[in-house]
Amino acid sequence: MALVTFLSDFGDQDFYVPAVKAKMLAINPQLNIIDLSHRIETYDLAHAAFILRSTFRDFPKGTVHLVAVNTTGSMTQGYIGVKLEEHIFIGPNNGIFSLLADKEPGIMVQFADIHVQESSFPAKDILAPIAAKVASGAAIHDFGGPLQNFRKLMPRIPKATKEQITGHVMRVDRYGNLITNISKELFDKLNPGKFSIEFGRESLDRLFSGYDQVEPGDCFAFFNSSGYLEIGINHGHGGNLLGLRFESVVNIHFAN
Repeated sequence: MALVTFLSDFGDQDFYVPAVKAKMLAINPQLNIIDLSHRIETYDLAHAAFILRSTFRDFPKGTVHLVAVNTTGSMTQGYIGVKLEEHIFIGPNNGIFSLLADKEPGIMVQFADIHVQESSFPAKDILAPIAAKVASGAAIHDFGGPLQNFRKLMPRIPKATKEQITGHVMRVDRYGNLITNISKELFDKLNPGKFSIEFGRESLDRLFSGYDQVEPGDCFAFFNSSGYLEIGINHGHGGNLLGLRFESVVNIHFAN
């Protein structure tokens, strides 16, 4: 199946998204193009990486993921293709692919000059044709050679001791729920059985299984389907009501 996901910071008010799709479909009209999101805040690599990291493993192995976020920014060092966990990613070498997993991709290709023309719209003129051809059966090696300089960004990592975990909010979703970088794996490894979760001026000493496990207006905390601690207020905007935002601190204290 020729499957391509498409993630960008283009928004939905201009011609950019349909132009990129048209370019891919002109190469292979049978492509199945899935929009992940085009409402990433402009140049926001952290948000884009969060969306991609949270979704790409749910697609079939072999899926091609076209990423067009900050494609012309000063931090972009050319255009690349990488293979990670049997998925193919096509996009700018601006560090976004370093945020998808704890390990480096198994294959990394720098697209050759013959495929990288001067363009003010590289998502359409450079990345879309390569993504369409790779989804149709070509190998990323066909478009370049080994990548020598894989640009990396450093994600914020929780600090953990036997007494506590200090993490941060990675994302505030449209409902106001706060998704942290504290993983269930880390929590389970350190949890002696008794704990308290502190966020803003609130604290909880138990985990729930979902949003509706508490009364409207009450706080909740649970590990979501991506395996990260999520906190919020049932039927309320947790970010606003708790005074928390991106990179706000969340602590878990353990009691032996």
